[in-house]
Amino acid sequence: MHLPDSFIHTIRTTFEKDGEKFLAALPSLIEEASQQWNLRDVHPVPNLSYNFVAFAKRSSTVPRKARGSAQNEVILKIGVPHRELKSEIAALKLFNGNGACQLLESDEERGVFLLESLTPGTMLSELEDDDERTHIAVDVIQRMESASLLANLQEQAPAFHKFIKLSDWFDELKNVRPHFEGGTGPFPKDIFERVESSLPELFADKDVKLIHGDFHHFNILKSEERGWLVIDPKGVIGPAGYEIGPLMINPWGSLSDWTSFKVQTERRIDIIKERMGWEREKIIQWALSHAVLSAWWDYPNLGWDYSMNCAKIFSEIK
Repeated sequence: MHLPDSFIHTIRTTFEKDGEKFLAALPSLIEEASQQWNLRDVHPVPNLSYNFVAFAKRSSTVPRKARGSAQNEVILKIGVPHRELKSEIAALKLFNGNGACQLLESDEERGVFLLESLTPGTMLSELEDDDERTHIAVDVIQRMESASLLANLQEQAPAFHKFIKLSDWFDELKNVRPHFEGGTGPFPKDIFERVESSLPELFADKDVKLIHGDFHHFNILKSEERGWLVIDPKGVIGPAGYEIGPLMINPWGSLSDWTSFKVQTERRIDIIKERMGWEREKIIQWALSHAVLSAWWDYPNLGWDYSMNCAKIFSEIK
């Protein structure tokens, strides 16, 4: 099976020695999963990035857990076993198809799992009406909520430690000032200080759940049988308000006109406030905080300034 050079490069640079081992073992992992789960016609998706993801068909002789896919079409996903991959599998198990793609099989230790195939698989980003997109996104959040209450998580103590803590992500912002010798570098000082001062209050929010963690227009797909569902959850424990952070800066690259993006953002805030019952300021602060965190993650890579420009717009909204 031919793998794109870009995929091989990403795996090697991201996971180093573990990535080399993964690439060497990948053909065997695909073959073993095919035999174990009766898969055929395994062929990779065209946009491989950090995981091997492939379309496949599953023999109809195998009892299926999926809620659809008449032709037994499935998705095989294999990744380098690491914290985010394990938290993704744990999250999919807990969501159990509630607003999320259904996990069919998994082998956590080897980083191999099987998912339902979403047909037609239309991405939310493909819709043109942003109000419609935002309402759909809120619908999906609300469908996931029934499975993500912290009380439910605590009942599943063995799996609890597998999830990522949102506070660990935001702790990374503590590295900004040391990196810039006490300053904030290219990040506007007033915006960065606003985020610093707002985080304690945001994390004091008791509405803590298991959230997707990377909830945006490219991770929300349409299933003809089950409606709009999320894929690729990070599996993060934190205040529910953070969920709209990635949504607010996406679709990525959509900030082409400052004025129209600001109008769009205000419309989104109004819809989320009405549908979720969250305070306007809370929505703005989560959007702003995530935008700054996203910019720091991407710094000094190309594209970090997109998130910061979003943050500048969020900071202007009252």
